Amino acid sequence: MTDGFAPEDLTTDRLAELCVLMMHQILVHHTLYFREAEHQFGMDRALEILDDAWKKSLQAQMRRVSRTLGFEEKDGIPDVLRSLPRETLLQFIKALGTNWLTADGIWFQAVERAFTMLDAERCAASCVMRFCTFEGFSIKRFLGLGENPGLGGLKTALRFRPYHQINVQTIYDEGPESIVFQMNQCIVQTTRKKKGLQDYPCKSTGLVEYRSFARAIDPRIVVECIGCPPDPHPDDWYCAWRFTLAAQG
Repeated sequence: MTDGFAPEDLTTDRLAELCVLMMHQILVHHTLYFREAEHQFGMDRALEILDDAWKKSLQAQMRRVSRTLGFEEKDGIPDVLRSLPRETLLQFIKALGTNWLTADGIWFQAVERAFTMLDAERCAASCVMRFCTFEGFSIKRFLGLGENPGLGGLKTALRFRPYHQINVQTIYDEGPESIVFQMNQCIVQTTRKKKGLQDYPCKSTGLVEYRSFARAIDPRIVVECIGCPPDPHPDDWYCAWRFTLAAQG
C-alpha cells in the first residue's frame, strides 16, 4: 500500500468491513469515556452522565445513519424494528441475550489464553460488578421503576436481564419482606453437564453479580446466597438467592 492509499481505493467488501470496524470503534470509545467518567467521578455519577450522553448520542448517530442508508427512524429506534412481528422481536431479544453471554465467554477465554485463569477470573469479577450496576440502572430507567422500587421492582427487573432471555428461572415470594430467585436451568452449567464436567464454581462471581444488580435497583435490598456451585444443590436448580428488604431505622 502506498502513502496515497485511502478508503476510496478499497473494494466493496473491504468498505463493508471498514463500516463494521468504525461501529466497533464508536462502541469502544463510548465505553472508554464511561470508564473514565467512573474513574473521575464515581460510578453513581458516571451512570447519570452516561444516561444523558447515550440518549443524545443515539439520536444523533441514528439520524445520520438513517439518512445515509435510507431508512426511517424515530427517537433513535429504526422503524424496521418497530414493524417486526412481536414474535420476531422476542426471538431477536433472545438472540441478543445469547450474544451477550457468548461475548462474555470469549472475553474470559481471551484473557485466560493471554495470561492465566486466575487473571481471567479477576477481570471477570471486576467486569461483573460494573456491568451489573449499569445493567440494573439501565433497566430501572427503561421500566420507569422509580428511585427505590423495592422487591416488586426487583422481581420485574430480573426478568429484563440478558441472562433471563436464555435461562429458565423462578422467582417467588417467601414473605412480605423477602423473595427467592432460583436458576433452574443455566446454559453454562447444563452445557458443562452434557460434556461430563463438574459445575463451574461461580458463587463468588454470583455474590458480586446479584449484590451489584440489586443495589442498582434499590440500595435497601440485602442479598443472601442460599446455594451456588461449588455448593451442593438439588436437581431443580443450580443456584438460589434470597433478596430481603432491610428494615429502615
